[in-house]
Amino acid sequence: MTSTASERRAFAHKINRTIAAEVRKQVSRDYGSPQLTKKRPHHPLPLTEVVEPVDFEEYVSSHAPGVEPGPLRQLMEFPQDDLELLHQDKECVTLEPPLPEEEDSLDSRVRDALAVYTDDWLIIQRKYQHYSTTYTPHNSERQRERQRGLVKQTFELDEAASAERQDDQDDAKRRSVSLDETPRGSWASSIFDLKNSSPDALLPSVLERTAAEDMDHRNTEARLQGRHSDLLGLYPPPDEDEAVERCSVIEVPKEHCGQRIMVKCLSLKFEIEIEPIFGTLALYDVKEKKKISENFYFDLNSDQMKSMLKPHTPHTAISTLARSAIFSITYPSADIFLVIKLEKVLQQGDIGECCEPYMVMKESDSSKHKEKLEKLRLQAEQSCNRLGRFRMPFAWTAIHLVNIVSSVGGLDRSDPDSDSERKGHGTWNERKKKGFERMSVGEDMCNFATFRPATLTVTNFFKQEGDRLSDEDLYKFLADMRRPSSVLRRLRPVTAQLKIDISPAPDSPHYCLSPELLHVKPYPDLRVRPTKDVLEFPARYVYTPHTTYRNLLYVYPQSLNFSSRQGSVRNIAVKVQFMAAEDPSQALPVIFGKSSCAEFTREAYTSVIYHNKSPEFYEEMKMKIPANLTDNHHLLFTFYHISCQTKQNTPLETPVGYTWIPLMQHGRLRTGSFSLPVSVEKPPPSYSVLTPDVQLPGMKWVDNHKGVFNVEVTAASSVHTQDPHLDKFFTLVYVLEEYSFPFRLKDVIITEANMEGELKASMVALRGALLDTCVRFLHQLLNKIIQLIVYPPVISGQIVNLGRTSFEAMALFVNQIHKNLEGNQDQHGRNNLLASYIHYCFRLPTAEPAMPPTAGQQSYDMPMQYATLSRATARPSSLHLARSKSISNSNPDLASTPVSPDEEVQRIIGSKGIDRSHSWVNSAYAPGGSRSVLRRNPNSSCDLKQAHDRSCNRMSAFLDTVALFSVPTRQITKKLLHEELALQWVVSTSTVREAALQQAWFFFQLMTKSMAHHLFLTSKLDVPRRQRFPDRYVDDIAALVCAISADIANRYHKDVELVERLNNSLAFFLNDLLSLMDRGFVFNLIRTYYKQIANKLHTAQNPSSLNALRMDFTRIVCSHEHYVVLNLPCSTLSPPASPSPSTSSTTSQSSAFSSMVQDQGVATMFELSVPFRQQHFLSGLLLTELSLILDPDGEGVFFLHKKAISAVHSLLCSHDADPRYADPQVRAHVAQLYLPLVPIVMETLHQLHDFTDSSPARVRHASAHADDADPDGGNTISQSVAMAIAGSPLPHAKANQFTLPTVAGRQSSSLSADCSRTLLVCFLWVLKNADAALLERWLSDLSVLQINRLLDLLHLCVSCFEYKGKKALERINSLTFKKSQDMKARLEEAILGTIGARQEMVRRHRERSPYGSQENVRWRKNVTHWRQNTDRVDKTKAEMEQESVVDGNLATEASLVVLDTLEIIVKTVVASELKESVLGGVLRVLLHSMAGNQSALFLQHCFTTQRALVYKFPEMLFEEDTELCADLCLRLLRHCSSSVGSVRSHASASLYLLMRQNFEIGNNFARVKMQVTMSLSSLVGMSQNFNEDHLRHSLKTILTYAEEDLELRDTPFPEQVQDLVFNLHMILTDTVKMKEHQQDPEMLIDLMYRIAKGYQNSPDLRLTWLQNMAGKHSERGNHAEAAHCLVHSAALVAEYLNMLEDCRYLPIGCVTFQNISSNVLEESAVSDDILSPEEEGICAGKYFSESGLVGLLEQAAASFYMAAMYEAINEVYKILLPIHEANRDFKKLATVHGKLQDAFNKVYNQSSGWEVMSSSLIPEAKIDCFILY
Repeated sequence: MTSTASERRAFAHKINRTIAAEVRKQVSRDYGSPQLTKKRPHHPLPLTEVVEPVDFEEYVSSHAPGVEPGPLRQLMEFPQDDLELLHQDKECVTLEPPLPEEEDSLDSRVRDALAVYTDDWLIIQRKYQHYSTTYTPHNSERQRERQRGLVKQTFELDEAASAERQDDQDDAKRRSVSLDETPRGSWASSIFDLKNSSPDALLPSVLERTAAEDMDHRNTEARLQGRHSDLLGLYPPPDEDEAVERCSVIEVPKEHCGQRIMVKCLSLKFEIEIEPIFGTLALYDVKEKKKISENFYFDLNSDQMKSMLKPHTPHTAISTLARSAIFSITYPSADIFLVIKLEKVLQQGDIGECCEPYMVMKESDSSKHKEKLEKLRLQAEQSCNRLGRFRMPFAWTAIHLVNIVSSVGGLDRSDPDSDSERKGHGTWNERKKKGFERMSVGEDMCNFATFRPATLTVTNFFKQEGDRLSDEDLYKFLADMRRPSSVLRRLRPVTAQLKIDISPAPDSPHYCLSPELLHVKPYPDLRVRPTKDVLEFPARYVYTPHTTYRNLLYVYPQSLNFSSRQGSVRNIAVKVQFMAAEDPSQALPVIFGKSSCAEFTREAYTSVIYHNKSPEFYEEMKMKIPANLTDNHHLLFTFYHISCQTKQNTPLETPVGYTWIPLMQHGRLRTGSFSLPVSVEKPPPSYSVLTPDVQLPGMKWVDNHKGVFNVEVTAASSVHTQDPHLDKFFTLVYVLEEYSFPFRLKDVIITEANMEGELKASMVALRGALLDTCVRFLHQLLNKIIQLIVYPPVISGQIVNLGRTSFEAMALFVNQIHKNLEGNQDQHGRNNLLASYIHYCFRLPTAEPAMPPTAGQQSYDMPMQYATLSRATARPSSLHLARSKSISNSNPDLASTPVSPDEEVQRIIGSKGIDRSHSWVNSAYAPGGSRSVLRRNPNSSCDLKQAHDRSCNRMSAFLDTVALFSVPTRQITKKLLHEELALQWVVSTSTVREAALQQAWFFFQLMTKSMAHHLFLTSKLDVPRRQRFPDRYVDDIAALVCAISADIANRYHKDVELVERLNNSLAFFLNDLLSLMDRGFVFNLIRTYYKQIANKLHTAQNPSSLNALRMDFTRIVCSHEHYVVLNLPCSTLSPPASPSPSTSSTTSQSSAFSSMVQDQGVATMFELSVPFRQQHFLSGLLLTELSLILDPDGEGVFFLHKKAISAVHSLLCSHDADPRYADPQVRAHVAQLYLPLVPIVMETLHQLHDFTDSSPARVRHASAHADDADPDGGNTISQSVAMAIAGSPLPHAKANQFTLPTVAGRQSSSLSADCSRTLLVCFLWVLKNADAALLERWLSDLSVLQINRLLDLLHLCVSCFEYKGKKALERINSLTFKKSQDMKARLEEAILGTIGARQEMVRRHRERSPYGSQENVRWRKNVTHWRQNTDRVDKTKAEMEQESVVDGNLATEASLVVLDTLEIIVKTVVASELKESVLGGVLRVLLHSMAGNQSALFLQHCFTTQRALVYKFPEMLFEEDTELCADLCLRLLRHCSSSVGSVRSHASASLYLLMRQNFEIGNNFARVKMQVTMSLSSLVGMSQNFNEDHLRHSLKTILTYAEEDLELRDTPFPEQVQDLVFNLHMILTDTVKMKEHQQDPEMLIDLMYRIAKGYQNSPDLRLTWLQNMAGKHSERGNHAEAAHCLVHSAALVAEYLNMLEDCRYLPIGCVTFQNISSNVLEESAVSDDILSPEEEGICAGKYFSESGLVGLLEQAAASFYMAAMYEAINEVYKILLPIHEANRDFKKLATVHGKLQDAFNKVYNQSSGWEVMSSSLIPEAKIDCFILY
């Protein structure tokens, strides 16, 4: 059909250009084509412009929920408890909370840190957000959940498959009857068979006569029973790729943890046992040259050996008895070694001497060395007694961990992707862990999480060498160990047996102690030997914030050089103490014990190297740092000479030197490497505040005060940052808080005068801080910055305004985190660490810092808090309060010296007047002015853009004048974070603005949470939304949204990735604001965004990418959980008097539908009219987008189609799954928001995928038996009996009602099958859920053309959702289709330039894991289409079964919705004059639905509707169109032979009533009789899976109805029924035989020929069988035989046409044909008295017409041509030519002559042999030969 310009889809003009001509065109054609509706209101606004939304708050307040009692109440307003504030306890992993012991007098730094680590999480959440798709996506799992418990529908298609086996058994019985025994079966035997068969159950009320209304009512009720309420729950879930609104669940912040391995030390045995040996384990990374764990100390000595040290360790803590440790490894690599060092008690002699006995002696040779051993034991005992406190190095060895992990067979190295796939989430750390597991092929071996446990016995140890004990030497040894020719191997080993067990650590091991020795849960029994959790020192940075209190110090003495000292200074031990003050008694017991000793000690010693003046050390001393560190805390190192020999008058230890490290300096913990001078004498008093570098008078130093002692100090602290920039910032803040001026900071003295400058400088300098440290202290840092914004500090009585500096610092810091931690982002580019800070940690500071008294004044009684009074772009830093001279020079406006705060405020507001003369707040925004342009003055012309421009020079944070003057005594309160952030953002420029834009989401979320928390803190949640926030803040938000929208519009092609993020962030922000602010205002913000984008679309080079952005934006905003309420579903639409209606006009009507609403109102509800778009603002936007994108004139490329349709689908899914909308009445109101979808889809009809083509069953005509899956069966029966649903046109309709335009006609705008199917299911959803009365009123207003279009659409729906059967499901091939569609989309994007290579790469990077991030999965299989392939392969039988159940339910529900709609259409048109033109279409759709594979349930309702239709409009079938009657008979007969009993019952009842109706109209039912007979013939003749037994049951049922019909008992009707049924039965018996000969073509044709001969006196049936024979011959390539059958058919038609009228140009009966074949004379009509063509129902087929004759002749000619019987073609055309000449059809004549020329040329060119043969036209040939051979 060529569609005229006016009939083209005209919802809108092109998306990207609106020019004057188009606007005129728009107005002229309004919403649809002129002929589509009777009346159309004028469109004041084209669709490309956004309407002014209704004032939401005004509307809601004037329609209080009381108006709507019952279930609709919830649709009126958000619930009261919409927002909730939760305090969630922090999970503590240990039994005791990790807190410092001295909790009373805490340093403010520690106090703040503790607050961060111990406060509850503060979560503000939208209580109902789980109803939105943001966190609850519609994925396959959820869909499967919803599909549980579905009833399995019965389909004949599936039943037939199981019945096939039965048929095979029955075949044998049938074959026993020979063909010759019963040539046509006797009448008597046929009757006997029939009478003996049993009928199906009769339907109870079929024979009753009921009023049409009652019948309709009863049918409707029956149809609505047991329906599936959730249509979209049966449809595949929406595409996850399109779900832009999807957010990953924010993870709770928790401490970092790498892959964990457990090492158990089982036993240590030497060849000789003479003394205790002590062990240490630690992990080292050779490549990074770093020790990556703290030490773990173990003691495997026997009790006997331990007892030797009893005097030195009177008390042994259980925590020091651990023998197993858990090590954490964040960065697994092949370079990690587990190093084991052994030590022994100090004794005389160097290491080599002490090792010698272990290398040469064996316990087994005890007899040989008995005396020597005894001597050694004695020596050891003496050493233990005397020197038991001191140790000496002994031996070491190392285990290369990669060998353990990779070589202990059976490594479970299953693809980590698949693992993470199944889990889907998990903490970032876990995912990071998985990421590390597969860093490269080599490192893949280093997966320390999944190896098989191994028990090792280490036998070789290397003796320690006194001069090679440093870590540097160790790394060389370890590197050497990896070489095959290791130097170490050549050394003589110390032989021993150390048994250790290495395994992956369990998830929650029992009896585990944390690095601080706290008991980790679960810890069932405190008396059990513990396992120690060993603290990791990660090889590289780990970006995870601290969440628990940890304050540990590690001291590593490295070397000492006493070579220049004289005297006996050789066996040197270093004693380390942690001193609180200088008195020796102030040594604190904070040093962790090693093994088999006290838990904490006051001192620790290094091991001693015999006779060495420059020893190296390898000790690690671990200490607990006290919470309150002062300047007096220091580490004291005392150097001793240890006397190993027992000499008289020689003390055991002689102090030979002292040095120290002060731990706190300028507020910083001192860590790092130190080279310290050593004092020979004890340090003087007050030494601890100075460093040893200071040359103190009268002190004597070793080596002339040079640094001779090297030591390294590190801290693992969540209190001390150890970063100079961070430390300086925090220190200054604390100085300010404690007001401890003056304060010395390195070389600067901080006073009140330079404090502001220093603080600002320190904030600017934060960008130089180490990112790793910033992240670890992320929570404290952000809290402090926020506190400085909220509580501006007061210095010398003046407020210091740090808003701008703080905003800049925050913006740059957040940006730095994003840039450097790209892997840790979700799909919206949001950093997980920052997101979890906002969600869990951030709260508005409520306890302001204590304010200091100001100089020269008495203290204030209450803490003073001030808001900033001025807000210029160059920010004023302070108000001069009680100061004659200004510290800050940043506000030139404030010149004179005010006396008190109040006076100052008055002066600013009075004289200066918060000078608004130059500010955009001047008029409408001023308090008491006409209120904000944006929110409250819809007609104002002031544009937001101007608003933004002006806001940049506006003076700042005004005090609300009203509040100031009405409550003069009130103190001005603190600033509000959200207000300050909005202001600073609006006025920010250059790099800061860019940084804020890059991470807009962070500031948006921070503002949102701040606003929500503020509402809770001030109890404003019950206040009307308009009064929640001051006007100035509202203006800032407006300016901000306007500016950002402009950025999106202007930068979309340059900064693709940024704009995509910004667009989504803005949408999420507005989505959040809908829960907090004035919703009408937020709607206007959305409108602002739309305007900015629309302005750009005119000039955009690539509008589709802008459209994609806008579509994403709309989808996110619409994903709000109260989307339905936001659309005012209960409002009535009133056409506005003016383009922008006043509030009163739109809201004055009652909110429920009244029956008085005019049709005009109903029409506006079904189109995107201005009232619709105003009242249902969001829904209007969404549907407008859809409409514009689907517009064939528009540029809606494939990926946009998919986006728009997916957005609607996702929303409808949400409504279906939402328990709040389960009530049908509520659902009807929800559906009201989507009513325009119906006309939108109707307009799209020509773009939809044609589902009728793809199904082979649809192509076949009379053989429409669904089971007949024979692909070649397409042309078995010609159209004489086909009466296909696509049937003959009604006079008013287009040429072929249901064939869609060809592909060429549809151009590129056609939709893919997927999109079409989804669009249709949405369309059905609206029809299913909409109010039936409303649909009725709308339909009554439609023109015939539009109703027919709707019927076309319903027809397409039936085909689209038809059940495919289990078999088809198994071999379904959608994968390739989806792939090609996806490739098409990608290709289009590339060609159109919507996506650049970089963006594609970025998108792929971000799409890797929509559920969080950081997983190194190349592609997330379960959200891409390739996943289906794998799914299909391993689907279980149960899954396949479930899939077919769901598919069956979907098909049934879709068909029932179509049926409901047909009923509504019928109801509507009954009253109107359109009846005739529409009813035929209705019946066609009904017949089409009967033709497909339908469930028994649907067919019952379908037959009920069909019976009602025939009952109400019998003339439609019996007076007008024969085709419909023929079709109906065919469908009914087909279902009479169904294998499903209930279907047969209904079909029989329908067929019986059809006969009865026909009889009542004309006292006989010749038409039905004729059509039924013909249908049976074609059905039985052609369908291969036909079952005569089932049909016999149905015939018997019809007979039974006739016998029981009391009303017609005395009429000839029962007898006529009986005759018909017996005749049908006989045809049945005849044609059944054909089945037996299906495999024997000759026999089959012969049988068909005999049957056709039997119908000599029934022209229609004879024609049918001649056609069937022609079809069978064609199938087998017997074209000559087929041609002769067709010639016979034509002769038969000619014979009857001649009897009807005498036309000179028509052939005179069959005589005319005898030149072709003399057998044709068989077709001579039998005598007139037997049969007259005038009789009703005779010669009723469409072939009994002139056009039918022409068609048959043309088919015959074509068959002769294929048979190469060219002379015969001439004879056929001789009959055709006069008809064309009479009709003056020159085109046909030209064609015919062309074909003749071709034929004659062929004859002429044939060889002479062929000429001789063909000179005779074979007059005496028998047709039998053509038929049979």
